[in-house]
Amino acid sequence: MKKISIIIVTYNAANYLQTCLSSIENLVLPDIDVIIVDGASTDGTVDIIRNNTQVVKKWISEPDKGIYDAMNKGLKLTSGNWVYFLGADDTLLPEFSKMLMELVDSDTIYYGSVLARGGKYLGLLTPYAQAKIGICHQAMIYPKAVFEEYQFDLKYRISADHHLNMKLWSDKKFKIKFVDYIIANFNHSGISSTQKDWLFEKDKQALIFRYFGIKIGFRFLFRELKATISKKKYKA
Repeated sequence: MKKISIIIVTYNAANYLQTCLSSIENLVLPDIDVIIVDGASTDGTVDIIRNNTQVVKKWISEPDKGIYDAMNKGLKLTSGNWVYFLGADDTLLPEFSKMLMELVDSDTIYYGSVLARGGKYLGLLTPYAQAKIGICHQAMIYPKAVFEEYQFDLKYRISADHHLNMKLWSDKKFKIKFVDYIIANFNHSGISSTQKDWLFEKDKQALIFRYFGIKIGFRFLFRELKATISKKKYKA
């Protein structure tokens, strides 16, 4: 039986959480399990959660160590055999329902696209693009089996999802497959779009070599060196 757990992490999200929850409620979905992990909000977020118990099946509100700590907490509450992470300031689109019909292999991570800045983002990604840019988290649906082996690494405050997907690329037990649906409206003003995870950026080259191999690693290294040289010439 196909059941999907949707995990939403919130902190002082009263301005947009209701819109997010309504977008879930408005879709024709199979058995779903909506989980909210709130970081002890003080702005009315908890009241919105309490007023949406027809949508939200489980929730907690307590201090956490950041986005990925909250996601790891949410994973412990899941009952579905598929897992999806939705931002509190994002909304689901009708094609999310269509994408659920594609979930047939419990060893495959499926990803589609999202809307960002009014356009389709990112579409089908080459292995190199997956290494360099990463798949948008709101475009991905994971089989529960992934999280029986992995959690998000809290040392990467903003890019732990990219790090996890690197690991999954190299794990031969899992496959990553693109399906051409636009499943969510992604709010590009969040922390992952406006800030850099400098520790991840520092480790990125080594991680690409480790998880994607020498060919993609050297391609990334060459392009980074070329970009650095171009910047130096421009400044000169």
